[in-house]
Amino acid sequence: IFIVALSFAYFSKTLSGTYMKSAITQIERRFDLSSSVVGLIDGSFEMGNLLFLAVVSHFGARLHRPRLIGMGCFLMAIGSALTGLPHFFMRQWYPMVPNNYSNILQNGVGQDDQKHILISTILTLDCVKDTGSSMWIYVFLGNALRGIGETPVTPLGISYIDDFAKAENSAFYIACLQTIMLLGPMFGFLLGSMCAKLYVDIGFVNSVTITPQDARWVGAWWLGFFVSSAILVLAGVPFWFLPRSLPIQGEEWNENFNVDQGNKEYGGARLFRALYTNRFLPSLKRLLCTPAYFLLLCGIVLKFNSFIGLLTFKAKYMEQQFGQSASRTNFLIGVLILPVVAVGIFLGGLLMKRYKLSVVAGAQLSFITSLTAFLLLLFHFSTKCDNVPVAGLTVSYNG
Repeated sequence: IFIVALSFAYFSKTLSGTYMKSAITQIERRFDLSSSVVGLIDGSFEMGNLLFLAVVSHFGARLHRPRLIGMGCFLMAIGSALTGLPHFFMRQWYPMVPNNYSNILQNGVGQDDQKHILISTILTLDCVKDTGSSMWIYVFLGNALRGIGETPVTPLGISYIDDFAKAENSAFYIACLQTIMLLGPMFGFLLGSMCAKLYVDIGFVNSVTITPQDARWVGAWWLGFFVSSAILVLAGVPFWFLPRSLPIQGEEWNENFNVDQGNKEYGGARLFRALYTNRFLPSLKRLLCTPAYFLLLCGIVLKFNSFIGLLTFKAKYMEQQFGQSASRTNFLIGVLILPVVAVGIFLGGLLMKRYKLSVVAGAQLSFITSLTAFLLLLFHFSTKCDNVPVAGLTVSYNG
């Protein structure tokens, strides 16, 4: 039951995280933000996560871990709801470019009349344009709160499995978690695709004269956050009914057994306790002086440094470079790219098991595949479209 509950929690948190990335372009357009500010908003999750990760991991190992995970799910739900809440405190979305722009240019009125109509229309729209764009701070805080809520889920969940499962079973359980977790990003992008098709002020406007293909379109970015919030609440409920400790597989159950007071400290608890004892620094030194581990750590840092940036702004790149709508972009990422990641993880594990690869051989396989992926990425430079002609920017005004 714990594995099933934790798997659903993994699914929920990754769904919420990838939906945030799918809504990046919508948030940027709605709050009139630069890409650097949007990148800061997206990084607030990691900021909140890193600030509390060590504290929660240390003290959480001594407390009721399932309930802490449940509290983390509820905190993520609150953060997700807070992210979408600014929508209800902002005015309706008014595109800055008039919708009847082309009609004004083609309706046969004089040149001066055209100029006056355009200027008055744009100035009118500028007056009603929402000046509360600073409300993006609440999106920032909500995403950071979601990062704080995520801190107990992974470390305490893995340590709980490590403490009460057989060694040969714990690896299988963790593999199941990782596999189910991959479904979260796929459904997150599909949810982002669905919400991007809906107008941002759906339910508040009677008709919309622009389509999702229009550059001024803003989808219902806020809706998916409330959907993911509800899913996170459901994910947190089962943990409140799970015990603090379980019978260890293959050993006799002792009702008086307590993880903290037992005669034996098991893997997860021992790891977290060691973090804040005088054994921590010597252990850290031994780890960092191990070439295989240190190089693997450096590789992971570099991979995630590029992967997070790619995943965050890939949708925006596809929208601007290839003229795709936000809905279609999120659909393509969710349906085509992420399943390939799942297949890659499966094939990697299959090769390791089939050929009984050692640690060094596994590192060599990782190097070869990573180098191949990098070389394939170079083809991105040859797949691009010409710039859209913009008068006064890419082409002259004449003609």
